[in-house]
Amino acid sequence: MSDKKVLKPSAAHPITVEPNKARVVVTVGGKVVADSANALTLREANYPPAHYIPRADVDFGLLERTDHATYCPFKGDASYYSIRTGDGLAENAVWTYEAPHDAVAEIKDHVAFYPTKVDSIEER
Repeated sequence: MSDKKVLKPSAAHPITVEPNKARVVVTVGGKVVADSANALTLREANYPPAHYIPRADVDFGLLERTDHATYCPFKGDASYYSIRTGDGLAENAVWTYEAPHDAVAEIKDHVAFYPTKVDSIEER
């Protein structure tokens, strides 16, 4: 049995997940890593929005799973990937919730990218 605290979004800590109407394109090292017309945008409290892209729209040939993991009481256990580029490795640049909490169940089978670890995340 897990002793991890599970919290639900509330007025004090709101979380919304909505379809993104734009096409979301992520590039790193001059290569397109993700290109999706089916991205979701998660807005959480005062954090910047995060774009969650379906796995089917991500080039996993450029990603390497890492042992890094974190826990969010609102979303669950996060796993990470690094991105291999011609210039090296963008470490733990991608995260995913493989079994997210019910409040954010829509982000299952999606990944998100740290804006500071990729060249760009564009909404077109």
